[in-house]
Amino acid sequence: MATVDECRKALHDLAAKLAANAEARGKLDLDRTLACRVTDLATAFHGRIAGGLLVDIADGDDPKAKIALIAASDDLIALIAGRLDITRAIAGRQITVKANPFDLLKLRKLL
Repeated sequence: MATVDECRKALHDLAAKLAANAEARGKLDLDRTLACRVTDLATAFHGRIAGGLLVDIADGDDPKAKIALIAASDDLIALIAGRLDITRAIAGRQITVKANPFDLLKLRKLL
């Protein structure tokens, strides 16, 4: 089981990766709040996706977030590191993403 600090670092790594790729892919028309709930650690993080970037990452849950990613700590880290395919993880119920279908299609472009 990963730690809270490792999960926090993984989210910041994801933000850096998205920032590095933003220019290559162009701006993504998506501005949504994001909650990342880590089930086995009973903790959560929240932030905002804006223009293809993940910004304003902070500790704590956002129950009103438009997009929620729910995963165990090891699965979250593997997903962000690219060792876990998001489609297979959702199909295998390793992770859950709560969002409207149009946002899910846009999110696939980010990952």
